[in-house]
Amino acid sequence: MYLIYTALLYLAVPAALLRLLWRSRRAPGYRERWQERLGYAEITPPPGGVWIHAVSVGEVQAIAPLVQLLLDEHPGLPITLTTTTPTGSDQARRLFGERVWHSYMPLDLPAFIRRFLARVQPRQLLMVETEVWPNLLRACRRHGVETLLANARLSERSLRGYRRFGAFARRVFGDIDRIAAQSEADAERFAQLGVSRDRITVTGSIKFDMTIPASVVEQVEVMRRNWASRPVWVAASTHEGEEEIVLAAHARLLKQLPEALLILVPRHPERFERVVSAIIRAGFEPVRRSEGRLPQSDEPVYLADTMGELPVLLGASDAAFIGGSLARVGGHNMLEAAAQGVPVCFGPHTFNFALIAQMLLDAGAARQVGDASELAAVMQDWLGDASCRSEAGEAGRRIVEHNRGALRRLYGMLEQRL
Repeated sequence: MYLIYTALLYLAVPAALLRLLWRSRRAPGYRERWQERLGYAEITPPPGGVWIHAVSVGEVQAIAPLVQLLLDEHPGLPITLTTTTPTGSDQARRLFGERVWHSYMPLDLPAFIRRFLARVQPRQLLMVETEVWPNLLRACRRHGVETLLANARLSERSLRGYRRFGAFARRVFGDIDRIAAQSEADAERFAQLGVSRDRITVTGSIKFDMTIPASVVEQVEVMRRNWASRPVWVAASTHEGEEEIVLAAHARLLKQLPEALLILVPRHPERFERVVSAIIRAGFEPVRRSEGRLPQSDEPVYLADTMGELPVLLGASDAAFIGGSLARVGGHNMLEAAAQGVPVCFGPHTFNFALIAQMLLDAGAARQVGDASELAAVMQDWLGDASCRSEAGEAGRRIVEHNRGALRRLYGMLEQRL
């Protein structure tokens, strides 16, 4: 199976590079530093450090507190952070600058992985959430690099998919030295794949351990003053097809709350121009954040076509819709809003955050919607009733506070080997 998997990947390399070129039409970052995808890292960290792999923006943000903890308590420890997407790379550099070594993750081929390992020479590899690559894990075992799957989750759907590969899947997961699972249910599913229970620790989700920087709090207060008394909701991390639903919901909402403002935050920057077209088709004239001005009282749609400002925009809103949930993407992190006391709603497709979504729903901190009509009704409830939204927002804040601690438990697992 390893030979078949590797042969197929080698055949797919030209297609993978062409795909990067295709995506670079809208996001030029995809055509830059492409050699790193082949293992030719341009970094030379001292040997014996920690290598952390976080796919994109969400994973980088989730692991950022752990990286900061390592920087604070082990200032001489080399830390290499790899990402897959340009937006993840930008976020890593924005958060850590030159304090960590950064590269793109090489494709999962033996020659590329060996080349990268020879350059970085880490003692540990920490993979965030669901990053399981057969040749990477095999190479790490052969080179004595201990592997830790952090904030690990495994849905029933993914378990069924892996089980189709039988002994190959058990061999791949058997190459992971330690797993820090988000929940007992995740731990049980990993065990069903053949991972020994003594290598699995339930740490909880590190996403609960986020901190809101003082700078963000200050920006939130300034932005809230600019809104004055307008009711404001944000549609965060939206995907293809979701903007049309959100805009239709906003059109319904404006009939009841004419001063309502929608902040629209698309997930991927390469889609900004298409979202502008969608806004115009819906009958609105967008105000773009990149233009450097805030919307006036008669301008109902504000497009956040900048990067790295989502925490501020969430905190400055009265309520939030979290995207990737009406589209079959699996949802995005609801806790960024909940931690700031902002009530959240989302669609039915939240399998990437199933446990967190259910916790928020059970606590009354969130609502689930299926279409524009239901989304408009929820926003009308929250924006039209300060007491209702405050109660939901505080319920979310309590959930976040009650479930903190995974970061320290994960750090403890790293500390054992440092």
